[in-house]
Amino acid sequence: MFKTPEQFAAANKSAVDSLLSLANTALASAERIAALNLNTARSVIEDGVSGAKALMGAKDAQEAMSIQASLTQPNVEKAVAYSRSVYEISAQTQEELAKMVEAQFGDFQKNVADLLDKAAKSAPAGSDVAVAAVKSAIAAANSAFDNMNKAAKQVAEIAESNVAAATNATVKAVSASAGKKK
Repeated sequence: MFKTPEQFAAANKSAVDSLLSLANTALASAERIAALNLNTARSVIEDGVSGAKALMGAKDAQEAMSIQASLTQPNVEKAVAYSRSVYEISAQTQEELAKMVEAQFGDFQKNVADLLDKAAKSAPAGSDVAVAAVKSAIAAANSAFDNMNKAAKQVAEIAESNVAAATNATVKAVSASAGKKK
């Protein structure tokens, strides 16, 4: 497959670069999730202390219940915002990984096409039918990959709109519930 050591070295370098890019993307995503978790934990602790102080300052049970009810909606909104952030980080990471796979698949397609053309030139007479069959199979595989990629993007868009709708419905339901309690 490789005629020179330079071709072999270039292929190895390309593979290492791809793995490094994949690792960097995964680590960047993990770093963003870790930062989000730390900030969320800090916020939860601060809000908990603030809420506890407010509850301890209540003069009677009615005021304590009112304070407790007023704390519910912001907590739900923060939980929804956290979930949305995790989803966005995951979606962005998935998109970056998909772009890498597409690029790798494009390079693979080009290499296979080049190899096939070289093989066709040095193939014995009458093998053009076999070469055409292989080219047809490659075209079918490319078409299937493109269709799969388009379907995956559509599924991701539908999921994103469903997450947004569920998030909005949750916030509205909590807001309506909190409004009724007051």
